[in-house]
Amino acid sequence: MQSFVRRTLLATTMLASAVTGLPAAHAEEAAAAPAAAADDDQSSTSVGTGAHDRGSDIVVTARRRNESSQEVPLAISVVGGDHIDSTGSFNVGRLQQLTPTLQYYSSNPRNTAVNIRGLGVPFGLTNDGIEQGVGIYVDDVYNSRVASATFDFLDVAQVEVLRGPQGTLYGKNTTAGAINITTNQPTFDFEGKAEVSVGNYNFKQAKAAISGPLSETLAARLAVSSTSRKGTIYNVVTDQHIQSQDNLGLRGQLLWKPTDTIDVTLAGDFSNQDADCCGSVYVRTGLTQRALNRQFAALAAAQNYAPPSTNPFDRLTDLDTPLKAKNKIGGASLRVKWELGEGTLTSVTAWRFWDWDPSNDRDFTGLPIVALSQNPSQQDQYTQELRYNYSSDKIDFVVGAFGFYQRIDTQGTEAQGAAASRWSIAPSNALSNDPSVLNGLVAYNTQYLKNTSAALFGQLSWHVTPELTLQPGVRLNYDKKDGFYQRRVFNGQGTELILDGSYTARETAQLAIYTPQEISPKFSDWNFSYDFTASYKVAPDVLLYATYAKSFKSGGINQNGVPVDAQNNPILASATVKPESVHHYEAGIKTQFWDRRATFNLSIFRSDITNYQANVNNGQYGVLRGYLANAGEVRSQGVEADFSVRPSERFNAYVNGAYTDATYKKFVDAPCPPELSGGTIVTGTQTPGAPGVPGALSPANCDISGQRLPGVSKWSFSFGAEANTPVSLLGKDGEAYIGYDGSVRSNFSSNPSPSAYTWVDGYSLHNFRAGFRTDEGFNVYGWVRNAFDENYFEQLFVGPGNTGLIAGLPGDPRTWGFTISSNF
Repeated sequence: MQSFVRRTLLATTMLASAVTGLPAAHAEEAAAAPAAAADDDQSSTSVGTGAHDRGSDIVVTARRRNESSQEVPLAISVVGGDHIDSTGSFNVGRLQQLTPTLQYYSSNPRNTAVNIRGLGVPFGLTNDGIEQGVGIYVDDVYNSRVASATFDFLDVAQVEVLRGPQGTLYGKNTTAGAINITTNQPTFDFEGKAEVSVGNYNFKQAKAAISGPLSETLAARLAVSSTSRKGTIYNVVTDQHIQSQDNLGLRGQLLWKPTDTIDVTLAGDFSNQDADCCGSVYVRTGLTQRALNRQFAALAAAQNYAPPSTNPFDRLTDLDTPLKAKNKIGGASLRVKWELGEGTLTSVTAWRFWDWDPSNDRDFTGLPIVALSQNPSQQDQYTQELRYNYSSDKIDFVVGAFGFYQRIDTQGTEAQGAAASRWSIAPSNALSNDPSVLNGLVAYNTQYLKNTSAALFGQLSWHVTPELTLQPGVRLNYDKKDGFYQRRVFNGQGTELILDGSYTARETAQLAIYTPQEISPKFSDWNFSYDFTASYKVAPDVLLYATYAKSFKSGGINQNGVPVDAQNNPILASATVKPESVHHYEAGIKTQFWDRRATFNLSIFRSDITNYQANVNNGQYGVLRGYLANAGEVRSQGVEADFSVRPSERFNAYVNGAYTDATYKKFVDAPCPPELSGGTIVTGTQTPGAPGVPGALSPANCDISGQRLPGVSKWSFSFGAEANTPVSLLGKDGEAYIGYDGSVRSNFSSNPSPSAYTWVDGYSLHNFRAGFRTDEGFNVYGWVRNAFDENYFEQLFVGPGNTGLIAGLPGDPRTWGFTISSNF
């Protein structure tokens, strides 16, 4: 509480200082803020139920120019800032409840995945050596670290979720889609907003923004946000609630407008997380191919261990390693926009940093097996984008160049504890009864990545007739990655283990846990990609379109080590992964009817990917972080539909749905699921499906062709409505309103190779709000999220060592609270 008060006082002081430095507002024409903020919420392809005039259009910048979302021939969802605030969707994780084909998974900020239509990054632990398939952009600045998705939105005007490849329009290549976040910009009229929320679990959130002129040509905007909440899982060992929230964000902008044709915006931001995070709970066990005396039940009984609860929704854990998830991200950017006749020249120069300082419990139990698991990282990223947009009656085009450089340094530490020998060494080996064999065994991992990328891109829209538009696009890309990975291993007495081919029995047992390794993987390649879209306006409010795109995702390098052969030598052929090759097909219709009171959009799509970059993991401690490999072929196909209606200013509603069939078309040498792992390895491949047989032989690989990609629900829906009526309250004229937002998704796999033990059941979430608001910007309301207290999992995890342990991360229980906000 004291931390929250200090932050709120700091924010108030900063804002007050900014106010005293501003001259009085004058009648100067407002600076051109991004037109994406033109309407707050619900419209043609938007998500949500905000208040706006019937027939108004959402203006988006998806194609790097301002246009109605109904005029853009691609699948796009738009969520306005007001709806983000009213629904509590203050980060990408919560945004997925409003956008059915957006998938978000996070076991901690580093190990976070953001996918669209099941594609983007491989499911599982993060590997720095590959690119994101979903680009995250904030005011034209690319964020290479997906950890940015875990932070709170800060002074956001709207969020656009673009589905499908976007490489011919955006600086960094994005094969699955992009999340385009637009913040509110400085204004030459004084304005401000403040908001405070409180709720159960000691939830407290304060947000404020202020904007106005410093001179006739200079304007400033400052925004701050602070969020805190007690964790939803209780640790019986540390007497702490984990999975808490503790976020602070600051953003400042200066707009210089020396002439009517030049805008120069200097922006800086900083966000900090310091939560008690990130852990898991016991879910279940399942039989593997290990001998019965080496499965979880027997190993736990041998050490008189039992989890604090076998009901995961008791939300109890006993993790004994101190948890830490310190996360800092920020940077600065300079954006220059110069209107040249019928075109606009834009330059965006940016620097971003990311600092990650974690501590995890990777054995998922209260036993001191893995005593320490942490991989602190520091990243610096530099980008330069230069593009020219031209618009006329006959043609529109965008041409641009993009440069990117990234450096990531990581210093990892993994250590075994006093219970490791009994847990990890076979009972037939007398060393299993000697805790000193593995206790104190430590691996120090040092790695760095230098990532360079450059591209030329362009897209042309030729209006052949007022109804028919042909739109080709091209991209030429160069990528280069230089990496280094070193693992040094020391026993409990501090002696380094060296791979010399001659080992004592103790050293053999220790090397089975951590193996020294050093590799310097490298990758470089040129790629050419292109797309073509044809669109036709059948009627003024009916647009048909079809798209083909040949895209790619850059090749990668394994930054977490590679598997080893029988002599513990690294298999260098696994050090790099090939680029993904993507063939994407899409067709759709965008319509408005009933005097534009109603909107219905439909799209069908298919993406075929060869050399899909998959995250594989064989469950052993020594390669716990997994490594990358190419799967043969992957396909994602489906149908998406969006419907919204606003019959009057007193009621509006929306329904969005998606069917997504994302499968491995060909992956014959995939890692086996836990039920087929843990036994003596034999050559050959097996198709999963049979239950685990203790003591049986385990295949070297499994054929999972035809099975579903992880993290993808076949069916997902979001829906909602809002109704209001005029009232007067406390002498203020306004409206009382009640709103509802719901989401449903079917089951999904939570393991890279589908397992009978890691299917997450489908679930539905229902959120309500009711309050009073005025046209002047005053708003007070109460809210409840997960109103029916649905028990569901965000993720399930396979425990290390093939013991059959399955841990999980329960989703948030019912939360409720109150919010008051005001514009001034």
